[in-house]
Order: sequence, then C-alpha cells, then structure tokens
Amino acid sequence: MPITTQRKTADERRESILEAAREEFAARGLHGASTDEIARRAGISQPYLFRLFGTKKELYVASAQRCLRLTLEAFQRAAEGKRGEEALEAMGKAYGELVTQDPTMLRAQLQGYAACDDPDVRSVIREGFGDLVAYVERVSGADPERVASFFSKGMRFNVIAAMGLLEDPEPWAARIAAGLFGMELE
Repeated sequence: MPITTQRKTADERRESILEAAREEFAARGLHGASTDEIARRAGISQPYLFRLFGTKKELYVASAQRCLRLTLEAFQRAAEGKRGEEALEAMGKAYGELVTQDPTMLRAQLQGYAACDDPDVRSVIREGFGDLVAYVERVSGADPERVASFFSKGMRFNVIAAMGLLEDPEPWAARIAAGLFGMELE
C-alpha cells in the first residue's frame, strides 16, 4: 500500500517556516542566522524560502511580527471577560507562562530589540509593541503610570528569565523576584 502524505496548505507552510525562522533568529539574531538552516528546519529548499519571503530581512520582519502577534494573542486570551487590575494580573501571568514555557519566544523578542538599529525592524518592533500597549490600556483602563509599571515589570521579568534565574536562582535574584512579582524562585 503506498504511503500518502498530506500536503500542507500555504498558510500552514508559511507558519512552519516562520516557526523555524523564529527558532533560528532567536538563537543567532538577524545577521547571524542562516537561511539555509531555516529552510532545512522547515523542510523546504532555500530557493523556495526566498520565493515566499524575498530576502532574509523580510523573513526576519515577518518572524518578528508573528512573535509580537503571539504575545498580543496571549494577552487577549488571558484578559477575556476581565477589566482593570484583574485583566492586568491575568495578562502578566499569561506572559510569564508564555516565555517560561517557550524560552524561544523570549529570545526572539530580545533579538528583535537588539536588531532595532535597522529601520525596517525598528518600525515593526515599535508597531507591535505599540499594539501591546494600546491593548493593555484599553482592556485595563489604567492610567499611564500604571500601564508603564505593568510593562516595566514585564521587562524586568525578561531580564531575570534571560539570565536563567527562574530555573537556577541566585539569592539576590530571589529577593528581586519576591519584590517585583511577589513570587519565590526555587
């Protein structure tokens, strides 16, 4: 009996390429990533990759947009039916879970900030982060100081997570986490 494989739709193939790109860009950044490796991870040829995305930078931009969209979607799911502080708390918790369950997400975000010296990347990162801020403002109804505090706490969480201090905390990091998040690092 012949083995049949189901062909992916164009959207499914695009998503698998963007996932492979996110992993490679998260590990090596815009300039260090290999399009050959991205194509290999996605199970396609490098010429096909370029046929879909044009250039490495266009692929990077699409990957960064996707990463920010996934973060926004996590916020939206968490805040569904909630408002005010309850929504902020739910979104903060969802973000923490997102980046601890998928460390590639955090590394991809950090690489996006690092690549902001490129005007095209900077524009995408600004727009995507602006969408996050606008959503948080809208759903929470919080004043600018509270919204700034929410994002500041998230950025400090990013730093702690990026240093691997969630899994292997130093005593000083545990004190900071307790002060920031009211949580104990183990």
